[in-house]
Amino acid sequence: MPSSNSSDQEDDLEACVLRFSDLDLKETSLINPSSSLKAELDGSTKKKYSFAKKKAFALFVKTKEVPAPLFECKEKWWKCCQQLFMDQTSIHRHVATQHADEICHQTASILKQLAMTLSASKSLKSADERNPLKEYLTHDHEVSAWLPDVSCFSPDELISGQGGEDGEVLLYYCYCDLEDPRWICAWQTALCQHLHLTGKVRIATEGINGTVGGSKLATRLYVEVMLSCPWFKDYLCKDDFKTSKGGACCFPELRVGVFEEIVPMGISPNKISYRTPGTHLSPGEFHKEVEKFLSQANPEQSDTILLDCRNFYESKIGRFQGCLAPDIRKFSYFPSYIDKNLELFREKRVLMYCTGGIRCERGSAYLKAKGVCKEVFQLKGGIHKYLEEFPDGFYKGKLFVFDERYALSYNSDIVSECSYCEAPWDQYKLCSTPQCRQLVLTCPDCQGQGLTACCVTCQDKGGRLASSPTQNSFKEECECTARRPRIPSELSQQARLPLSPEPRPDVGESGPLV
Repeated sequence: MPSSNSSDQEDDLEACVLRFSDLDLKETSLINPSSSLKAELDGSTKKKYSFAKKKAFALFVKTKEVPAPLFECKEKWWKCCQQLFMDQTSIHRHVATQHADEICHQTASILKQLAMTLSASKSLKSADERNPLKEYLTHDHEVSAWLPDVSCFSPDELISGQGGEDGEVLLYYCYCDLEDPRWICAWQTALCQHLHLTGKVRIATEGINGTVGGSKLATRLYVEVMLSCPWFKDYLCKDDFKTSKGGACCFPELRVGVFEEIVPMGISPNKISYRTPGTHLSPGEFHKEVEKFLSQANPEQSDTILLDCRNFYESKIGRFQGCLAPDIRKFSYFPSYIDKNLELFREKRVLMYCTGGIRCERGSAYLKAKGVCKEVFQLKGGIHKYLEEFPDGFYKGKLFVFDERYALSYNSDIVSECSYCEAPWDQYKLCSTPQCRQLVLTCPDCQGQGLTACCVTCQDKGGRLASSPTQNSFKEECECTARRPRIPSELSQQARLPLSPEPRPDVGESGPLV
């Protein structure tokens, strides 16, 4: 959980409870907020009764929100008791007259929770300095209280539109201190299952990194929960969520886990922290910097380096013009790449970018820590946000993504070629040899000729496997990886972009990379 040293911590804890918009409104075992309940509360909490009742009413109304039709000026309507309400007055009147009991129960729930949290907060003064909000939340049975109310939607509404055309994929990250990542993991698992979302979510004490897919209704509810929950509401905003066409079909399953880093750079967050990144540039500011860089008569002699922080199979199918694209297979190789080529960055202004911004956060911090650069900048929101503003800007080709889609297209440029005939081609497929985890660029004509493996070695393995079905175990080894150095050394500013087939990222190792 985000840590706080504020002297007003009890007020902050109170706000966390009262502002969260997805408390369980179905709890029926609570007593009504009568005098007996008030007697159990301390004097300061009694004063909050009126506020709690208003909050309970607002929370109940919020759970009934549904998107308004596109032709309507309003963004939302409300649906309750099989009725549709098109203005706030009517839904408020309905709730006040038909759901008074539920509001009473919820008011009692909020007051009870507030009393429990504030009582626990007194233990902060003890020697072990326990966190009361953490203590309150770590009970398994409380996870359900932090899930959105979907009773007003049918299962079909949550599940429908999960396909590539009508569904949606969310990409986001949030760096913030989390004291109990395992509880967050349990909550995220329950939340995604509750909303029928698939995807990958990495959680660590330094924050959260996720990419999830499902129906547009499900992703909208997910964003609302993330923006209102106490751990992330002070750090995340709606613009931090990147969206693209897709859905639950883009991921084979849901994978949520706790790791040391939310993006695997291979260095402890205690050594290189997200708190010391490069200067963030908006897409517009970054665009101007790239334009200035490319307008120079001899960019290779410039004091500016445009650095792609992604892996080589990503930059191969799409990249900024004039960039330095390291020929590395994993982001965990990036620090070693910087170390090996450190003189390349001496006295340079470095403009860094990646898919969604997360790799640049600590990548720029690592480069800054070397103390050789004039300045280090990073693209806020990554390529994803840049292409939303400048689809025909200086980024050419496709945007690689770590799911079953492999790439997103924002322009018609093709910057890569078929590995066999060198015809323009940028659509990855897996090597046809089952044991191989390489991505290969092979055009339809070459595929028709049976050229579907990544190299001669794999083609031979595939042939032997077909003739001897019982021989089903081959070491993942081929010419593609054998001839590629683990950490390349640059002879000039411009890295040579690889033309060989590409290894498929190990999803189990990397998780979502944004």
